[in-house]
Amino acid sequence: MYDYTGWIVRSTAGHDKDQLFCVVGVDQENCRLLLADGKRRRLERPKRKKLGHVAVENRGGYLNPVIQRLQMGETVSDRALRRALAAFREESRRV
Repeated sequence: MYDYTGWIVRSTAGHDKDQLFCVVGVDQENCRLLLADGKRRRLERPKRKKLGHVAVENRGGYLNPVIQRLQMGETVSDRALRRALAAFREESRRV
């Protein structure tokens, strides 16, 4: 399965519909994305979600240092992830 780590996605199904998440990993066995937002879903216990139940907002090209560190496999804090997603939301509103 392709590596989606660092992609920013929006949930399209479930109780978390329309919420923004960052892909922090992939469950190869069950073909599911591991999503975290740093608040409701922390990095220690990411949300497992099927690829078809998310809409891609950014395919890893978002140039935030936290997202780039996540793509390289380094550890990041929940606080840093929350701030990166907030910055992405703010930037996408301006466009």
